[in-house]
Amino acid sequence: MSDSATGAWNRWPRLRPARVAAVHDRDAALPALPAPMLAYGNGRSYGDVCQLEGGSLLLARGLDRFIAFDRATGVLRCEAGVLLDEVLRLAVPAGWFLPVTPGTRYATVGGALANDVHGKNHPRAGTLGRHVRAFGLCRSDGGHLTCTPQQHAELFAATIGGLGLTGLVTWIELQLAAVASPWLAVETLRFGELAEFFALAEASLASHEHAVAWIDCLAPRGRRGRGVFSRANATCGLADGPAPPRRRLSVPFTPPFPLLGGPGLRTFNRLYWHLPRRRHRIVHYRPFFYPLDGIGHWNRLYGPRGFLQHQCVLPPSVAPAAIAALLDAIADSGTGSFLAVLKTFGAPASPGLLSFPRPGTTLALDFPFRGQATLALLARLDDLVAEAGGAVYPAKDARMRGDHFRRFFPAWEAFSRHIDPAFSSSFWRRVMADLAD
Repeated sequence: MSDSATGAWNRWPRLRPARVAAVHDRDAALPALPAPMLAYGNGRSYGDVCQLEGGSLLLARGLDRFIAFDRATGVLRCEAGVLLDEVLRLAVPAGWFLPVTPGTRYATVGGALANDVHGKNHPRAGTLGRHVRAFGLCRSDGGHLTCTPQQHAELFAATIGGLGLTGLVTWIELQLAAVASPWLAVETLRFGELAEFFALAEASLASHEHAVAWIDCLAPRGRRGRGVFSRANATCGLADGPAPPRRRLSVPFTPPFPLLGGPGLRTFNRLYWHLPRRRHRIVHYRPFFYPLDGIGHWNRLYGPRGFLQHQCVLPPSVAPAAIAALLDAIADSGTGSFLAVLKTFGAPASPGLLSFPRPGTTLALDFPFRGQATLALLARLDDLVAEAGGAVYPAKDARMRGDHFRRFFPAWEAFSRHIDPAFSSSFWRRVMADLAD
């Protein structure tokens, strides 16, 4: 089996399991493999949270069946290996949509639960975990548990956002959100500095369900943080055109060097910011929620060494100053991010013990992996996040220190009591390694 079949989407680090076994029967016991083990979905996590060097991977994509769908209420029960895209193909024609969606529709429902994904509507909807009604959990002792907020409540909280460490999730029951059509009314606004983003984000809370911004992290110091703000609501209005094809382009091979984030990035960012745009459009949900999914194998554009993402959240009281400090550190390093996404998190709390979102502002950045220089930059960003009282997202991490992780997620100790003794991951080993020394 190739590295890509069991690796992370960012292609670094490249870790190899010792054994793999496909899972197809949600009612069966776990495969008879040596511990430690870890469930693996469609490999859309970044870093080592979905990898287990030298261990046993349970390939859960084979759990790909729908179990029940109530078209009147929008309650869906499906197996954990079902893709979000497959949910959308079933649900949207019936007038329902995912209540929360990440930036790719090719994650599995089980992976979305394990990382308690968030979307562009967090201030209203919170994380996916808030919309999970129940799930099945297969433990290494042979038990098959049905977990709900009332039944096995502690395992319910530990598994949502629990990074796959509490056992194998076999099925999930979700409450979907009603929609009138697959179209959104989108308003796009250009802003000239970071303060304008915060003003737009605050003004959009009452008027728009979804909001997100791209920012130029390499702009001159007086303009640093300028960007393009998009906000949207579902609509049944007339579309500007037909639905886009499910996939337009594909990157056929990995180039020998990164095509994103190179020396021309500063010029690209400047041109992109000045690009003329229609302020109001009616667009299909796919290009709004999943712009990169329109390019197959887009991760190859970062070259053979892959890329690292840094996603953090900063508390509201310090977010403007802390994000400015992060952007200054990035600019000083001379390494920019092609994808620099800024969003607001709201008050809705997740039921998950290790859930990443919390009130504040979240910044996500992608960097081509250039060895020690990239690791040093991201370590500096971690320090700034820790000083500000923020947190870094484990689902997008490949190198944060253990003491930082425990500071970012103070419930880690309570969570660790619910880890299945046969389960682990390279991420968990890494952030706990200094405690074992």
